[in-house]
Amino acid sequence: MNLYSTKNKSVKYSLRDAVLRGLPEDNGLFMPDVLPKLPQQFFNDLPFKSFAELSFDVAKNFIGDQIPEADLKAIVFDAINFEAPLIQLNEQTFILELFHGPTLAFKDFGARFMSRLVSYYIKNETKKTTILVATSGDTGSAVANGFYNVEGIDVVILYPSGKVSPLQEKQLTTLDKNITAIEIMGTFDDCQHLVKQAFLDADLRNTLMLSSANSINIARLIPQSFYYFYAYAQLNENRPVIFSVPSGNFGNLTAGLFAKKMGLPVQCFIAATNQNKIVPDYLNKGTFEPKASVQTISNAMDVGNPSNFMRMLDFYSELEAMKNDVSGYAFTDDETKAEMRNIFQHFNYITDPHCAVGLLGLQKYFDENKTTAKGIVLGTAHPAKFIEVVEDTLAINIELPKQLAGVAAKTKNALLMATDFTALKSYLLSRN
Repeated sequence: MNLYSTKNKSVKYSLRDAVLRGLPEDNGLFMPDVLPKLPQQFFNDLPFKSFAELSFDVAKNFIGDQIPEADLKAIVFDAINFEAPLIQLNEQTFILELFHGPTLAFKDFGARFMSRLVSYYIKNETKKTTILVATSGDTGSAVANGFYNVEGIDVVILYPSGKVSPLQEKQLTTLDKNITAIEIMGTFDDCQHLVKQAFLDADLRNTLMLSSANSINIARLIPQSFYYFYAYAQLNENRPVIFSVPSGNFGNLTAGLFAKKMGLPVQCFIAATNQNKIVPDYLNKGTFEPKASVQTISNAMDVGNPSNFMRMLDFYSELEAMKNDVSGYAFTDDETKAEMRNIFQHFNYITDPHCAVGLLGLQKYFDENKTTAKGIVLGTAHPAKFIEVVEDTLAINIELPKQLAGVAAKTKNALLMATDFTALKSYLLSRN
């Protein structure tokens, strides 16, 4: 496998180049030039393999000869060392719990895999690598944890002031050593724009070994494809399935499209969003119109200009082709809270706001389409990460998991910065 830029398919890059660069020089996004179809025997064997075993099978087919098998296996087995159980609510509805990792969010999969991959690639470098990342919540804590104290790597995290949950903020601002948090006086879109500006700046690129850990980095998306196969394996049904994906920057859904292109039987993906409904609007109207993000209770999806939409467009030559594979729905905070109460009342199951949006999307799809296919909602974060909203909505008390209880009492340590690229550039150069 080699990679190309979504803006220029004629130039090829190695996986190492793509991972360490983060972005091509033309501000496109890296995409694999080949996604091999997995053989039928792979799917026949799925129910009998562990999560790590099937992840390694997917990875070696995805990555090919870019990394020796023994090294790749060590990377995968070290990164994928926690479960992602499939929980059944009713005959047609399931939740894939992706929040059993160290920071209780699905982004642990991508961050842990990427940290080990970057460490593998820079092991003979004498110059430090700076990982620059923007977060709307969970990315920051997952990346901070995944890269914490990794030799040869510094991590700088940009997050929007007042727009992440208090516990999310504590998770990404209470680490020391090689982790630095910068609180940006703006939105996630502002943070993301600053990161992209940094990668396009010649001074920074020539002075620093700069890479990104956002879902713009292909290394984040490769492991996120693994759990789509694992969900299908746990369902253990030989027919297409529906995935409802709570979506912000659309890396998670793009990883699902990778899995589908590799042969996973998927009837439809549901792009379930809050009122930041740029992609659902595109699917309904045919025009992509980025907007300033709106703050909601499902803050990890508060993205007004989703980067990975460029990758989605790269998969499809026309709108109708995308609509055959992807349906989009958007929901308000009031609808989200009502669904959280509904799921708790009927199934005694506690959802975070993002999972509730995914459940709403799946139900709307069921209402609009006569199908007996099973639907799997991606449970992207532990409800305790949004404890204020969950407790207030459900009128219950939640016990903090040990991963969160440990950071709740710690002191926040973050630099405050305006949405000013000059200030960010000066800071990054001063660290060199």
